[in-house]
Amino acid sequence: MFASRAAIVLLSVGAAGIAAPSQAETILVAIDRLVYSPAEVDARVGDEIEWINKDVLVHTATVKGGAEVLLPAKKSGRLVLKEAGSFDYTCRYHPNMKGRVTVRP
Repeated sequence: MFASRAAIVLLSVGAAGIAAPSQAETILVAIDRLVYSPAEVDARVGDEIEWINKDVLVHTATVKGGAEVLLPAKKSGRLVLKEAGSFDYTCRYHPNMKGRVTVRP
């Protein structure tokens, strides 16, 4: 009886040491007064960025030659990050607005 309890305890401790896959996160980027905040974010593949447009103007999060997220006034938009790397983005309507995302595997 004691041996089987010890085996269960060891099995439980061993299972606890196995790393579970990390959960995807939602990273919030506010847009207020023509500025992305934070302007630079670090993320992992599978994470999602949500831009929250607090301005009364329409904005975008546009990657040159890549994705574009339309951000109507007082609304939000999302993008799931599917591959590792770094990319800069701007607002198509306000090119002085700049952001950068670094995506780790």
